[in-house]
Amino acid sequence: MPRSVILEWEGKEYDHNPKSADWYWVLGIIATALTIALVLFSNYLLAVLVVVAAIALALHAAKHPPLHRFRLVEQGLYIGDELHPFERMLSFSVLEDIEGEFPPLLSIKNESWFSPHLLVPLAGVDADAVYAHFLQHVDENEHHHTLTDLVAAWLGF
Repeated sequence: MPRSVILEWEGKEYDHNPKSADWYWVLGIIATALTIALVLFSNYLLAVLVVVAAIALALHAAKHPPLHRFRLVEQGLYIGDELHPFERMLSFSVLEDIEGEFPPLLSIKNESWFSPHLLVPLAGVDADAVYAHFLQHVDENEHHHTLTDLVAAWLGF
């Protein structure tokens, strides 16, 4: 556990947008049509993959995001009980909404193969203080939303 917590805050991984029954119907119809077409073309493995992906997407759409606790310490950033040390971070950027509708996000690119891009919400904390502390330890670089982020936003996640 960290001895000296510099900043501490809580935030959700993403905003939950409840999906209507129509959204689930559209997902089911598209998945069913695609599965039938793949079976007709004898591509059974991809048909199974489509079914599994549709189920996973529906389950993810229904769940509410967990509340994470973030702690900025001298060694790095704790997300829950997992430390992300500054030494493994390649660059960072603070993404801000131009209209001011959404809180700023801390974008971190690191060496981790499993999660190379972290987005940390900065709601309820002084974003300037987080920025100043990160600037002392990690290189700042311009970050853009990834294709995965854009597709998730388009799907309403």
